[in-house]
Amino acid sequence: MTEDTNKIAINDEEGNEIELFVLEATKINGANYILTTDAAEDEDGECYILKDVSKPEDTDAIFQFVENEDELNYVGKIFAELMGEDTEVVLE
Repeated sequence: MTEDTNKIAINDEEGNEIELFVLEATKINGANYILTTDAAEDEDGECYILKDVSKPEDTDAIFQFVENEDELNYVGKIFAELMGEDTEVVLE
């Protein structure tokens, strides 16, 4: 995590470090998930769902992009409910 607790740094598929803004977090069936975006407030951007895959002995949280379509849809619906009625989480 970066010093700003509303942002995390993670490596994308090409190995480039990107910063994402954390919008919401939840725990489902024992797994921690965060909803993130690549845009600052009041800007349009892409949303990503990340899953904490760290082990108990890890000192820092290790997040990976959720790629399984069923898991992505399920967790996306939960985040939409958590964010409120007017929020639509569109995942590609």
